[in-house]
Amino acid sequence: MSTTEKEINQQVRKGSFLQENSKSLLFIAGAIIVLIGIYIWYQNVYLKNRAEEASAKMYKAEQFLGVDSLANKAINGEGGYPGFEKIADEYANTKSANLANLYLGGIYLRKGEYKKAIESLGKYSDTGSPVADPLALGLLGDAYSELKDYKQAITYYKKAADKASNKFTSPLFLKKLGLVYEVQKDYKGAADAYNKIKTQYPQSQEAQMIDEYIARAEAQVK
Repeated sequence: MSTTEKEINQQVRKGSFLQENSKSLLFIAGAIIVLIGIYIWYQNVYLKNRAEEASAKMYKAEQFLGVDSLANKAINGEGGYPGFEKIADEYANTKSANLANLYLGGIYLRKGEYKKAIESLGKYSDTGSPVADPLALGLLGDAYSELKDYKQAITYYKKAADKASNKFTSPLFLKKLGLVYEVQKDYKGAADAYNKIKTQYPQSQEAQMIDEYIARAEAQVK
C-alpha cells in the first residue's frame, strides 16, 4: 500500500469525514428542518386556507347543480362564480375539489358524456362517507355500463355494493349488478345479486319487487 493510501485510511479511521464535511452536514440538517417547516405550513396553513376559499366559492355551482337546464353553469360557472371544473382544477388537494369531481361525474353522466364522467369520477378520493364513496363507484359502474363495457361495470357495481353496506346504496347497486349480469347472460350471477337484496336488505325499496327479478333470472339458469 502506498504512503498516500495509508494516509487516507488513517484519516477515515479518525473520523475525518465528519471533520472535513461538518459544514456540509450542518447545511443538509438545516435544509431538512426548513423542508419540514414548509411541509407543516403547506398542510396546516396553505391547504387549509385554500380549502376554505374553495368551499366559499363552490356554493353557487351547487345551486346551479339542482337545475337541469343550468348544468353547463354548474360545470363552467357564471358571473364571477367558478364552476366545478375550475374548482376541481385550481383547488386540487382540497375537500371541495374532491367533491367537485364527484359532482362533475354525475353531471357528465346525466349529459351522456360518459368518458368525461369516468375521467372526473376517477379523480375522486374516498372520504369515509357511507353515501358519497359508494355513489362514486356506482356512477362509474353506470358510465361503463352505458359504454357497454360490462366487465368494468360489474367490477364497479360490486365495489359500490360492498363499500358501505346500507339499505340505501347497496341494494341499488346490487340490482344494477344483476341487470348487467342478465345482459351478459350470466343468470346465476344475476340471481345471486337479486337474492342478496332479498335476504340482506329486505326493508329496502329494491326488495319490494325483487321476487320478479329473482324468478326471471332463475328461470334462465341451466
